[in-house]
Amino acid sequence: MSNNRAADEAAIQAVLADSYKAWEAGDADAMVADYTADATAIMPGSLRDSREMISQSMASAFAGPLAGSSTVNKQLSIRFVGTDAAIVISESAILFAGETEVPAARTVNATWVFEKRDGHWLIAAYHNSPVLTPAQ
Repeated sequence: MSNNRAADEAAIQAVLADSYKAWEAGDADAMVADYTADATAIMPGSLRDSREMISQSMASAFAGPLAGSSTVNKQLSIRFVGTDAAIVISESAILFAGETEVPAARTVNATWVFEKRDGHWLIAAYHNSPVLTPAQ
């Protein structure tokens, strides 16, 4: 990996770390601070099609079922697409208030699409899907 890509990878990981910290603080606005205005978030059964909609949805969730929660995240890969785009694949789960570990059934595979605008990496899209155990 060239120094340029190493710096880009570190910048992307910093964006993700800031988002995870904001989640733990229950701060929806800070969580989406590094999302593009037209970002999308797709989870089973839902589509949020703007940074504002994502923020509003997360604010409601942080005031309700996600109060006191955090996330557990493991980056599986990062792939650069040209000079100004990257795709991050991670395995993630929500740790609800009072829990010490996450049940395996709540683990998701997530895809993060990043776009570099004016020298800053931003989240342009997020999608997750439950991790399914392969059929025996």
